[in-house]
Amino acid sequence: MATLNGVSADPTDESSGGQPAGHPVGLQGARVDISEREAWYANGAVGVLLTFGLLLGGTVAMIMAGIQLENGTGGQALMIAGLVALLVSTVPATMLTIVQPGETRVVTFFGNYVGTIRKAGLHATVPFTAKRKVSVRVHNFETNELKVNDSDGNPVNIAAIVVWQVADTAKSVFAVEDYQAFVSVQSEAGLRHVASGHPYDNAAPGEETLRGSTELVADELAHEVADRIAIAGLEVIETRISALAYAPEIAQAMLQRQQASAVIAAREKIVEGAVTMVQNALDRLEVDAIVHLDDERKAAMVSNLLVVLCSDSRVSPVVNTGSLYT
Repeated sequence: MATLNGVSADPTDESSGGQPAGHPVGLQGARVDISEREAWYANGAVGVLLTFGLLLGGTVAMIMAGIQLENGTGGQALMIAGLVALLVSTVPATMLTIVQPGETRVVTFFGNYVGTIRKAGLHATVPFTAKRKVSVRVHNFETNELKVNDSDGNPVNIAAIVVWQVADTAKSVFAVEDYQAFVSVQSEAGLRHVASGHPYDNAAPGEETLRGSTELVADELAHEVADRIAIAGLEVIETRISALAYAPEIAQAMLQRQQASAVIAAREKIVEGAVTMVQNALDRLEVDAIVHLDDERKAAMVSNLLVVLCSDSRVSPVVNTGSLYT
């Protein structure tokens, strides 16, 4: 059994009921199995010169045939030759095509794929062929802002930018109906799938979140979309998350939760600092022998210092002139 990157490449897959792996689910329809290849082409100047040469020759022959017919010296054969030359001059014209930088021409001959011309310039190719323009420039596509439930079930509004390019012109033309519409639909489908697999935030240790791991999520989205649009001969260059927020119906509740988490974190930091300060104060009093404190006086001092250091409002000092035991 052959393997590829550690994965079994068995042509049959038991999970699909013994059907060949990679085939569509359901009716086994025929896919367009075609790949890009280079079309035959030559310098377009040859076609231009040939066209003008035939036009000029046919025109001259027709003029001379007309003169001979007027003089009664024949000219029928010359007229036929001129007509043939004019008709044949249309053949080189069907061979000519102009390719701009960043564009290609997909050449078909009566429904058969001949090949693709990627080189910019004026070219002559097979006569009587149809030549379809396909841009290979880099395209930007921004998805609509989608409402998706994250892995915790919270509704999230999310959008992404997909940077893509045509890699195989034959597949992009013949394998799908409209490759640009195909990109838009599959990008949104991939974004929904990726967003639903991660929580927005407050993830478990080691878990990626939409808000905290945007680079990793964008990379996962790029691979997800690339796998979906590869059948159309397209490739993904880059993806970026362009919008991310809780849905309006839960945004206020989630804001309160975030504020509560922030308050708790701040309180923990304040208490930690206060305990450290109290410990330093007690150690300093004991080391310098400023005053001797028993356990009860230490407890009272700790209580008073923690109240002062952890209080939100300003504390008013109270001077005690008596004794702790009276």
